[in-house]
Amino acid sequence: MANVQTNLVPQISNDAPWRWLAAGWRDLTRAPLYSLGYGALFVGIGAAVTYGLWQSGFSALIPVALGVFALVGPLVAVGLYEISRRLEAGEPLDFVGVFMVKTKSPAQIALIGFFIMFAALVWMLFAIVLYAIFSSASYAPLGDFLSFALSTPAGLTMLAVGSLIGGAIAFCIYMLTVFSIPMLMDQDTDIFTAIHKGITAVRNNPAPMLLWAWLIAIITAAGVATFFVGLAVAFPLLGHASWHAYRDAIGSEA
Repeated sequence: MANVQTNLVPQISNDAPWRWLAAGWRDLTRAPLYSLGYGALFVGIGAAVTYGLWQSGFSALIPVALGVFALVGPLVAVGLYEISRRLEAGEPLDFVGVFMVKTKSPAQIALIGFFIMFAALVWMLFAIVLYAIFSSASYAPLGDFLSFALSTPAGLTMLAVGSLIGGAIAFCIYMLTVFSIPMLMDQDTDIFTAIHKGITAVRNNPAPMLLWAWLIAIITAAGVATFFVGLAVAFPLLGHASWHAYRDAIGSEA
């Protein structure tokens, strides 16, 4: 296993994200019951949130909720990191250990989780305010909202501005969590060290890390576009791959 790089972050090759995906797929196929079960749970929560918004008459908020759900993905993927860690270490798998992960830095993960949720709420607030501004505060059901957003100048402008704001928030969260959450699960360290190493890795390896961000966005979008069904595979695939990205870029204590 790789050693911790205390001062330096190793260079990451441009094709590394494809290797991470391949390694993630191997983990998924080695432990399909655990991986797909975890993915199904994630999909079930997303479907329940979507159904609740639809039934309560807030269907126009479904796209925003899906965006928020994607932002917190790295936090709820801890069990997938644990599956990959155990497979790598040759340790047995069990449902209790996977779904109730004993992390090395639980308080620090809780703290970064708070910041992620705060950022997600900020994004939701921005989205609601933008919609109120561009729609003249006229609420519409999902079908009318999509028609407004895709076929009117005001709707297209709203999408453009919202995409810029949402993209900026999502990229900030990506930089903060891409390596820090697996590291906090795997190592007894603090949130500032973990975030610093993650940001350093992104800054020192812009090409592969931008490719990795693009792959995460594309695969997640494809999963959502299949009415969450594809997400049951996409989520565990990305979770396992993210573990290998962390191991490749930062390493481990052991």
